[in-house]
Amino acid sequence: QVQLQESGPGLVKPSQTLSLTCTVSGGSITANSYYWTWTRQPPGKGLEWIAYISYSGKTYYNPSLMSRSSISRDTSKNQFTLQLTSVTPDDTAVYYCSRVGPGTNLTDRTLGSWGQGTQVFVSS
Repeated sequence: QVQLQESGPGLVKPSQTLSLTCTVSGGSITANSYYWTWTRQPPGKGLEWIAYISYSGKTYYNPSLMSRSSISRDTSKNQFTLQLTSVTPDDTAVYYCSRVGPGTNLTDRTLGSWGQGTQVFVSS
């Protein structure tokens, strides 16, 4: 059974770059037909997808965050990473990584396999 674990700093200062890593076990990130995603949930708000990378390495971004986000992967470590630049307090959220199939609703935590999430605060 695939398991995902997010890691990264719990606190980031405004204007800095947030870097998060998702370590995957029990399944390869190059396995056919799966998409590896980053999603977040700000306090009191719903889930918002940020970006995802396909099994073949193709990347997709939420247009609202595309200018500040970058998703990449390290197949040798079976990890994928999110970078979010120029963060503001509005980027404070719980960040999740997940594995979903094609056509899956990216903001439905009942679908696919999800990490437990990591809380990130943006504050000076």
